[in-house]
Amino acid sequence: MKVMVIGSGGREHALAWKFARSNQVEEVLCVPGNGGTARMEKARNLSLLTFEEMVAKAEEEGVGLVMVGPETPLVEGVADRFQKAGIPVIGPPASSARLEGSKAFAKEFMRRYGVATADYLITDSLPEALKFAQRSDYPLVIKADGLAAGKGVTIVQNREEAERILRAYMEERIFGEAGTTVVLEEFLEGVEASILSITDGTTIIPFLSAKDHKPIGEGNTGPNTGGMGVIAPNPAVTEEIFEDFKRSVMHPTLEGIQKEGWDFRGIIFFGLMITSKGVKLLEYNVRFGDPETQALLPMLTTDLVDLSLACWERALTHVRLSWEAACSCCVVAASDGYPGPYEKGYPIHGLDHVEHTVFIAGAEEREGVLYTSGGRVLAVTATGATLGEAREKAYRDMEKISFTGMYYRRDIGI
Repeated sequence: MKVMVIGSGGREHALAWKFARSNQVEEVLCVPGNGGTARMEKARNLSLLTFEEMVAKAEEEGVGLVMVGPETPLVEGVADRFQKAGIPVIGPPASSARLEGSKAFAKEFMRRYGVATADYLITDSLPEALKFAQRSDYPLVIKADGLAAGKGVTIVQNREEAERILRAYMEERIFGEAGTTVVLEEFLEGVEASILSITDGTTIIPFLSAKDHKPIGEGNTGPNTGGMGVIAPNPAVTEEIFEDFKRSVMHPTLEGIQKEGWDFRGIIFFGLMITSKGVKLLEYNVRFGDPETQALLPMLTTDLVDLSLACWERALTHVRLSWEAACSCCVVAASDGYPGPYEKGYPIHGLDHVEHTVFIAGAEEREGVLYTSGGRVLAVTATGATLGEAREKAYRDMEKISFTGMYYRRDIGI
């Protein structure tokens, strides 16, 4: 069959790479793809700007499966269009994609169905937000309600910082309309974890746990990014913690989806905090995580086509995921200045000397050469019998790669 992957980042390169490894796949159509997918033998990049064009091309090419990578198309209803056309698509309709599209909507859903989470206030009133901040304990978490490319969450340490951030979100609108409503949330102490899952609305299957490293600086310092590296499985997610997650977060979420009557066939990403009082949910994503996908898919031994079609056909109850008995380390290389302003257009050197898997995120191919085109440029993923072995392999390969202004954290997994 032909598979269509929508998106242009490292996650989409990893998804296309995984689909291409299936003997069921003739070709992967990448919309729009990037420099990494441009170099894949079984892939073809397509520049399609509208959902109507994507559906029409899928019909013309006889596409048998569509995988939606980024959150924005899902929130805007791209899965609804494919469903209406009868084309199998992995991704929820817009009505339930609001679990990621609106943090306020997600928090109310959590409260309604007893999902373990932090206490919070939702408001679109700056005076109310400032008043709440004045009487709050610190640290305090401030979240922009809407989509902000993974950057709309700030942990503030005092009232002065809270006022500055609230004014930046709500008055200066540094995230546009996404920050006009905010969620002020109790700060949770603990260890973060990411757990992806797939659901057909009846059955939900969790993936291996992972640990993201969001801040730009080593030692988890500096502003948040889309993610600077991932290890999997997460050493903090013991069997006991995993059972707590399923009982207090995953199963209540599925119950909520069913009671809401949603036709949810797709991915749910659980961003978690492991606290002294148990596992708490920080946020939902309704698609594969980035860069969690780049760390996890190399260890998945189940055919991604079989898994996806079982989800579409509501047959996940018959699926058992299988994984390589290994650990994974994914290290992201970014352009100097990211997550702020950065320069681009620099050639990338050394890729031919890398031994393990490189997923391209922000790079385009011109005349056989890859040039930087984004903030997060690429990621190296390596697996090993231990986390230490995986880390050593990933960093050894990263040292072979270079481009002007290249930056990466050297403490992923420590």
